[in-house]
Amino acid sequence: MVSVGCYRTKAHPTLGLGQTMSHTFPRRRNAQVRTGMVTVSDGKARPQPMRLHLSLDMLSLQREEVDNSELKPAPLDSRERMVSVTRQKVGGLGLSIKGGSEHKLPILISRIFKGQAADETGKLFVGDAIIKVNGEPIVACHHDEAVNILRNAGDLVMLTVKHYRAATPFLQKSAENEPSAENDAQVTKQLQSLHLGEDGWRSPSTTSLCSNTQSLSRPGSRPASRPASGSFSPPRHTWVDVITVPLMMAYVTRYIFGTDKLRPNSFEVRGLNGSSTGVVHVDDALVLSQWLKHITDNIVGLTHLQMKLHNRNLPAHDHIEYMGWVNEGVLNNNQPWQNYKPRFMTLRGTDVTFFDTPPLNLSDWEQSAVQFKVYNCMFRVIKDSENVDERQHCFLIQTSGHDSRYLSVETRQELLRIENAWHQAVCCAVMKLGSKTFTVTTTAGKTAGLTLDWNMGFALYDSETKVYLWKYKFSQLKGSSDDGKARLKLHFQEPDTRLIDTKEMECSTLQGLLFCMHAFLTAKVASVDPAFLSSKTPMDVFPAAVTM
Repeated sequence: MVSVGCYRTKAHPTLGLGQTMSHTFPRRRNAQVRTGMVTVSDGKARPQPMRLHLSLDMLSLQREEVDNSELKPAPLDSRERMVSVTRQKVGGLGLSIKGGSEHKLPILISRIFKGQAADETGKLFVGDAIIKVNGEPIVACHHDEAVNILRNAGDLVMLTVKHYRAATPFLQKSAENEPSAENDAQVTKQLQSLHLGEDGWRSPSTTSLCSNTQSLSRPGSRPASRPASGSFSPPRHTWVDVITVPLMMAYVTRYIFGTDKLRPNSFEVRGLNGSSTGVVHVDDALVLSQWLKHITDNIVGLTHLQMKLHNRNLPAHDHIEYMGWVNEGVLNNNQPWQNYKPRFMTLRGTDVTFFDTPPLNLSDWEQSAVQFKVYNCMFRVIKDSENVDERQHCFLIQTSGHDSRYLSVETRQELLRIENAWHQAVCCAVMKLGSKTFTVTTTAGKTAGLTLDWNMGFALYDSETKVYLWKYKFSQLKGSSDDGKARLKLHFQEPDTRLIDTKEMECSTLQGLLFCMHAFLTAKVASVDPAFLSSKTPMDVFPAAVTM
């Protein structure tokens, strides 16, 4: 079983009393931040345990390491030492203290803040007791008195200190926790249980400490790690990023790359910059599905933001309806199966475009690998029973005059997203196109033009006489049939007699004509009933074709 951490939000640096911090990063609805343990491999070697951290725009694999970067040995004895500290204008002395004579404790340094005055001396440590300030003894001072003396000691402060190794672990543990009255009270009781040398500080029966900690540093500082030599407190462990994958236009897959074979309980994320997580293994199926969902949601959210940025600079008729990764089946003549190649698919304006890498600027859009007009194509979701191999969530894009493209995506949700975007793109493309004319031959052997017009409907134009031979509205089309080659029959219903009038013709670009008819009919129905696209498949509006 793989353990996965619960949802966490990133902690902000310490703030001063009454201060708050707001996020400057725009939060997206449903964006997930998640952390948990997984195992990772290159697909060949044995998986290694790592921590997976998902943020709004990054996926990181982390390894736990001991942080020795700031460890300095504390004094091994308890002799008094004199340390000169130069007070900083912002930050003061850069330390916090605990204790006081009212608690029968010395004035103990409980925190040293990184980069501030006390830390920069390199000679002060958590667990040091302050004996004198500028030569003035403070061993008999109450906590608040000691604070006032330290604050009013001038810019150059001479501290006489003495190290108590036994107190250090408790103070370091306290420094690692969030400051609170409860934590302070607990640490004070632990310190009071110690016999701190020959000076007579012994434990009283009971003492409650709620406000005996005073920070003499600037707000927002992080305590420096400087444990005492020989201390039994554990070394500080940190999680270090080993691999980071940007999620903007990233590609997540459960399949072995280029095949239709699912990796068991595993997935991989590939970034736009070429980075990869490797194979991430998650034993628990429910946890695996949660990771895939949250990673995918963040990728989709970032992609939508990118689309919005692009669309701000594009006219309405040229807006991007979809961007995302798909896998295209590529037939291999030397093998009985097909390989799969990742393609970045976009639906922009009137075009469906396939890129090898996502377009990032205007010149990239002009260098697409493959591009078709959506009204010259047919989109069809493949039923599970029709899948050619083990790839799931497949669809077909048939194009006039070109081979069909067999494609798949990772999830059912992504397939529905593409389907809805496709129908939206078709409607926008048709309304922008307005009309489209195909050259046909009538049964009388005359050349004519069959026009599909957004406002007029179907119309047959005689090229010789320059007149329309007939016109019908889109709503009058009740059926059609073709021979799969060139011959087409259109069955229209007369509005008055309700009789069916069949018009027969031949078209050398029959498939393109049929695809365009479907596009016009879909757009026309959607313009009358906008809810149509979300309620049913637009294929239903096109009368069933019958092959003769």
